[in-house]
Order: sequence, then C-alpha cells, then structure tokens
Amino acid sequence: MTRDEILARLRGLGCERNREGMARYGIRADKAYGVPMPALRALGRELGRDHALALDLWASGVHEARVLASLVDEPARVASAQMDAWARDLDSWDVCDQCCMNLFRRTPHAWGRAQAWSRRRAEFVKRAGFSLFAVLAVHDKGAPDARFHEVFAAVEREAGDDRNFVRKAVNWALRQAGKRNPALRRAAIACARRLRALDARSARWIGSDALRELESSPRRSFL
Repeated sequence: MTRDEILARLRGLGCERNREGMARYGIRADKAYGVPMPALRALGRELGRDHALALDLWASGVHEARVLASLVDEPARVASAQMDAWARDLDSWDVCDQCCMNLFRRTPHAWGRAQAWSRRRAEFVKRAGFSLFAVLAVHDKGAPDARFHEVFAAVEREAGDDRNFVRKAVNWALRQAGKRNPALRRAAIACARRLRALDARSARWIGSDALRELESSPRRSFL
C-alpha cells in the first residue's frame, strides 16, 4: 500500500470517541484519527518491514501514521541522524514511548542516543532519552551493570526537571533499571533515597515513588 492508501485505511479505523479519550490523557488529538493500538499493531504486521514506507508515514505528521512508522521501519537501516530528527518531531508521550519500544531500542545507536537525549532541554526529546533507558533495562538482556550506573547518574542529574512528562520518564528509568538484578536494586534504592532527601519537589516525588515499588517486594523476580 502507498502512504495515501494507508492514511485512508487509518481514517476508516479511527473514531471520534477515541480521539476525545486521547485528549483527556494528554495526547494531541488535532492530527489523530483515534485508531486503537491493537488495530495499529495488526496493520503493522500486515505491512511488514519497509524503511522507505516508514519515512513516508512519519513525514505525514499524522499521529497514528507515526506510531505505525515505528512498527514497520527496519532497525538496521535507521541512522542516528534519523533518530535525532524523529526525536525533535515528537509532540506526545505515547508516540515517544512507542518509538522507543518498537524501534529505537532495536537499533545499534540506542544507548548513545539515550545518553545524548537525556541531556537535551526539549521536553519530548528528554523524555525519549529516559523512556529509552527504561525500555533498554527491560529488553537489553546482555547490557552490563555499568550501563545502568550511568542511568542512575543521569536520573540524579535530571531529577529536578518538574515537567510531568519528563519526571515520569525519569522515574520509569530508575525503577526499571533497579529491577534488573539484586545489585542494581540496591543501587537504585540508594539513588532514590538521595533524591527523596533533596529540596527539589520533582526529585522528591521521583525518589519516593520509586522507593514504593523497589522496596515493596524484595523477593520479586528480576527481569
């Protein structure tokens, strides 16, 4: 299917009620059709991997088309420059997180871009950095613990950012890194306690919320 055919398909799958729900959850609905995620995933499987099509879908600016682009792109053909360009285009938390889960984590540039984006000022670029850290904590089974000590350093550096979409991603990264193994749990708990003791309201929230999960089930299975 061409991009225009896919956009027409997406319009047919959408509904106004879903668009209204997206707006309630802080998702920009002005360029969205209201297509549910299971339908997007099914369409992604139908289309298969296609790098050129992914670029076309992203360029449309349509919310669901950008999620679909993250599902059909070919990770091995994604350059760091493309990742940077897509990160700059992000304007909603769900497209951000879907890109990290579906595509960015699978590229060879994932760790480098996560570190770089975590230092950026732009709200959704920074969120992408910490969302990518969180996703890598779950899926990169071979990553050494040293990678996650770098995540804890980034968490402490950026924990004072009180923008909601940023602080939630910072919190997510801290919790997921702490669930990898017992040693990283101890390091994450120590990090969270330091944050809880700071004057910054955002840092205190991140630390307190992370501790509720990290300290609540010490016998839970690790990732």
